[in-house]
Amino acid sequence: MLSTAPEAHTPVRDLFRRGLVIPAHPLALTEDRRLDERRQRALTRYYVEAGAGGLAVGVHTTQFAIHGTGLLPPVLELAAVTAREAGRAAEREVVLVAGATGPTAQAVAEAELARSLGYHMVLLSPYRELDEDGLIERARAVGDVLPVIGFYLQPAVGGRPLSRDFWTRLAGIESVVGVKVAPFDRYRTLDVLHGVVRAGRAGEVALYTGNDDHILADLITPHRVVVDGREVEVEFVGGLLGQWAVWVRRAVELLEEAALARSGDDAAVRRLLRLDGHLTDANAAIFDSANGFRGCIPGIHEVLRRQGLLAGRWCLDPAEELSPGQLAEIDRIWAAYPWLRDDDFVAEGVERWLS
Repeated sequence: MLSTAPEAHTPVRDLFRRGLVIPAHPLALTEDRRLDERRQRALTRYYVEAGAGGLAVGVHTTQFAIHGTGLLPPVLELAAVTAREAGRAAEREVVLVAGATGPTAQAVAEAELARSLGYHMVLLSPYRELDEDGLIERARAVGDVLPVIGFYLQPAVGGRPLSRDFWTRLAGIESVVGVKVAPFDRYRTLDVLHGVVRAGRAGEVALYTGNDDHILADLITPHRVVVDGREVEVEFVGGLLGQWAVWVRRAVELLEEAALARSGDDAAVRRLLRLDGHLTDANAAIFDSANGFRGCIPGIHEVLRRQGLLAGRWCLDPAEELSPGQLAEIDRIWAAYPWLRDDDFVAEGVERWLS
């Protein structure tokens, strides 16, 4: 059952720490690759009405290419204004997360822009040109502007390996309020968990899965981390995911069921374990894992297009399209797993969201 309790007066950090569905917000474009404001608003309205507790804008799914261009400010502003309107209608707060990228000066400037637009937090993408010391100083500088969510991004889409010590140091920064763990790698996922525990901030730094290949297993597992002879239990409280840019109503239900599973509901554990492989298989098609994730963003767009939320799959780069065979894979998982989709919910609301 979806919770409808008003949350307008709950502090944003408490909401974030409690655990939310946070879709990574796509970029709606017209056929000539200009911002489609009508459909961009519709996506934001859909996410909020579906029960998402937050939105992440200016992140990989929004297309990193908007950073350093004149497109970033209007995209951030449109999402913030629309989310606040939809949140007021739903009588609850929507946590707004802005993506920041690039060298320190750029990341700080993007955080300042986000703060001016009413964003609550920054998801700080890694930057390949800085070593780990430089990344720590960059996080401190951005944290002077807005609270920071660290981001372990998989190498296939621009990330890099980071040491366990790095995550200990990052989690030790007071302004760091969470980590999106998305290396698509169990060893590196454990590095983050151990780092947060070693920093002594397991109760303050919220862990969000970004492992789109392991969503439900991440969410139902109470991890017992042993550091310096101490055993500390940590858990993923929510998801900040490109996969949750689609089928969001169902994602909210799955997160609620995951909380039951972590609290000891064995039937919920069994139900979610059965669904885990289905969701991973669906993600493989949508994210184009067979081709190094090259068709990831067009795959997300294709699902939203089928539901009537987007008019097409257009990306800023005209060459960014579905990979050969990817459309047939999406057809396959679409037919195989109807219980993962929220087509009825979207069909009931799409004309209102587009109005």
